[in-house]
Amino acid sequence: MSTAPDFDEWVVARGQSLLRLAYVLTGDPAEAEEIVEDALSRALPRWSRIARRHDPDAYVRRLVVRAHVSWWRRFRRRHSPPPPPLEPAATTGVTIGVPDLVWPACESLPWAERTALVLRYYEDLSDDEIAELTGVREGVARCRVSDAVAAVRAELAES
Repeated sequence: MSTAPDFDEWVVARGQSLLRLAYVLTGDPAEAEEIVEDALSRALPRWSRIARRHDPDAYVRRLVVRAHVSWWRRFRRRHSPPPPPLEPAATTGVTIGVPDLVWPACESLPWAERTALVLRYYEDLSDDEIAELTGVREGVARCRVSDAVAAVRAELAES
C-alpha cells in the first residue's frame, strides 16, 4: 500500500502544471497565480482525504477549473478586452508561427468555450470529463468544444 504524498512535495511536483493550466484558461499570469493559490488553499485543509483518492491530480485540477469559473463570474465586468491583433510579419520583421495566431483567437472566445477547448486539447480530457469538471452535461461540453474550434478556425481564416 503506497502512502499518500505530502502536500508540499505534491505542490512542488505538480504546481507548475496547475499554473500552466490556469494560465491557458485565463491568459493572464497574475490571474493564473491567484486561481492556483485559491485552489491549493481549498485543497490544503482536506489534503489527507484528497491524497488517498485514486487521482488527487484530477481532484485539484477540478478545483482549479472551478476557481477559474468563480473568478470569471466575480470579475467578468472588470475584464479587460483582448490585446490588439498582431501586426503582419512584413511590418514587424518577426515571423509569426501558428501558436502566435492561435492564442489570440482563443483569448477572444467566451470563457465557457475557451475552458472546454483548453480541457480538450491542452489537458486531453474526454467530453464526459470536461462535463464533470465544468458542471454541465456531456452534450453541452461537446457543443462548447465544437463551437470553440469553429470560432478559432473562422478567426484564423480571416488572419
